[in-house]
Amino acid sequence: MKDKIMSKKFFVWASVLPAVILFVVFMVIPTINVFWMSLFKWGGLSSNKKFVGLDNFKILLKDENFIKSFQNTLLLLVVVTIVTMLLAIIAAAILSRENVKFKNFFRIVFYLPNILSVVVISAIFSAILDPNRGIINESLGFLGLDSLKRMWLGDQKVVIWCIAIAMIWQAVGYYMVMYMASMCSIPESLYESAELEGASKIKQFFQITLPLIWNIIRTTLTFFIISTMNLSFLFVKVMTSGGPDGSSEVLLSYMYGQAYTNSSYGYGMAIGVTIFVFSFGLSLLINKATKRDVIEF
Repeated sequence: MKDKIMSKKFFVWASVLPAVILFVVFMVIPTINVFWMSLFKWGGLSSNKKFVGLDNFKILLKDENFIKSFQNTLLLLVVVTIVTMLLAIIAAAILSRENVKFKNFFRIVFYLPNILSVVVISAIFSAILDPNRGIINESLGFLGLDSLKRMWLGDQKVVIWCIAIAMIWQAVGYYMVMYMASMCSIPESLYESAELEGASKIKQFFQITLPLIWNIIRTTLTFFIISTMNLSFLFVKVMTSGGPDGSSEVLLSYMYGQAYTNSSYGYGMAIGVTIFVFSFGLSLLINKATKRDVIEF
């Protein structure tokens, strides 16, 4: 009996150990290294490292470019998250609850952007927003609205909003499918009872659908916020490279520029630590703010 228990323990450890080793080597150690390197003034290539303590973090507070990139990141987190979640939930509710013709067609159309890579999507939107031959300016010219034409990706006032639209278009379908799967698991008898009691479609949505998929919304919300920070770097890098004049810079792109372009590796790692702490704190805050009793059916 004892040998059997020992063999089970050995099997469990043998199964888990490779994953633990990979996690430590590729996640834990690099994360610790980022924290450690943020305390140095170092170009990243030379052997000359100067320990400066928290000086890199003090510089952050006075760095206008960092503050601008932080503001842009917050804007994308708020706008892209709220709009994407709302559109995904509404589309999922319509396609799962209403008798809409060509449901499968609309599901494919909404989900199509997730098949494409971020680079392809960025290229598509860059072409659409092209000031000379882009669909937007061409359409405005055709309608006689030449005064509304812009250098969309070259205008400091609207460039970040253009990136936000591209990110929303890319993400809506994926989360719509997740919410549809959750909605389809809700017993039809609950809606039938609500209809017998005279509840409208909107009332059914807020009192039945939304509460019963709330845990899925909480999970996807946290996941989406983290992925938005990561994807914002890719969209900015491909569509604008942070321009014009840094007006579309986000935290990750600014960190990358400082660490690998401006040879300020230590300063870049300080930005990385800030991003880590901000993301972790924001995730905890969202989980706390959206926590509620689980409703079962």
